Amino acid sequence: MASSERTVYDSSTLTGWYKSSYSGGGQGNCLEVACGHPRIPVRDSKRPTGPALTFSPVSWSAFVTAVRGGGLAG
Repeated sequence: MASSERTVYDSSTLTGWYKSSYSGGGQGNCLEVACGHPRIPVRDSKRPTGPALTFSPVSWSAFVTAVRGGGLAG
């Protein structure tokens, strides 16, 4: 698995990918997250062999909390 500190270049080398139950509708705008890794990998569901960005658990938790609270509404 080639990677840098915050990017995994071929995300298919990681296991545990899942989409949110809120994903759907056929628009193709879905992210996938993988469980069981020290840093949280996130990838575009349309590119399963493409790159994944990784986040610290604290950063990922803050992002999810902001989304749930409407803090990132455009």
